[in-house]
Amino acid sequence: MTVLATQSLTKTYGGRVTALADLTVAVEPGIVGLVGANGAGKSTFIKIMLGLLPPTSGSARVLGIDPVTDPAAVRTRVGYMPEHDCLPPDLSAAEFVTHMGRIGGLPKTAARERASEALRHVGLYEERYRQIGGYSTGMKQRVKLAQALVHDPDLLLLDEPTNGLDPAGREAMLTLIHRIGTEFGISVVVCSHLLGEVERICDALVAIEGGRLLRSANMATMTSATDVLSIEVSEGTEELAARLTELRLRVSREGRLLLVPLEAEQTYDLILTAVADLDLPLHRLDQRRHRVAELFASKEAASVNG
Repeated sequence: MTVLATQSLTKTYGGRVTALADLTVAVEPGIVGLVGANGAGKSTFIKIMLGLLPPTSGSARVLGIDPVTDPAAVRTRVGYMPEHDCLPPDLSAAEFVTHMGRIGGLPKTAARERASEALRHVGLYEERYRQIGGYSTGMKQRVKLAQALVHDPDLLLLDEPTNGLDPAGREAMLTLIHRIGTEFGISVVVCSHLLGEVERICDALVAIEGGRLLRSANMATMTSATDVLSIEVSEGTEELAARLTELRLRVSREGRLLLVPLEAEQTYDLILTAVADLDLPLHRLDQRRHRVAELFASKEAASVNG
């Protein structure tokens, strides 16, 4: 069963501003990135999925439930991590996450136990009795993640979970999200404007631009191998490029890499022979894979040119 599905979903504000336009998409279980530039419609999409905003037209389903007619049922099974800071500074993390568990329908004792467990999962167990106002940005993001987990949801909707974090904090948050999605068996939708981050942890990506679907596919499809060989030597790059050109191979540069189209079966052998003849230290020779950002850029260019 799909975790999220829309059919011709449209949301306009005041009849003039269109946040989502005729969006039809199906999101399968796993870790899925919902990507797009700021203002692309990602947050509007999530709020409609949670039943916080009504669509102007079209339909949506969350775990098979209509968020318009039964938003309470959706929020019982979905955990939501909002983008912006929304935490009470004078409460401890344990108090706040317990309170959110109670709102999610857990009895008092169960909510307290689940809060401690959720805070342990996000790495805040030792700090759980400190007031949230004294937390760092990274710790606050983890509290928001813990409250999304406390009621044991089937699906997590995470809106810009690395917002405001430094590189180390971003890496830690992405690792945590990946662990939740793979070890806990919870489907995760990661809403982000940073393609490079979600590309590393997601099974699939949904890209929207101007409220419209740009592309939706699993990661294996998006990063399938291309017909280009990527070559890296520790030294002698220019010398190797010249030799390959002499062998009538088409060579291009990308930083330290040499790129050669795989146009014939003997291309591999010609490259290896050239490296051996020049006695160069070969660091890498493999078939290049697409970067997701390049694919989206190609899609945008095609739509503009079309």
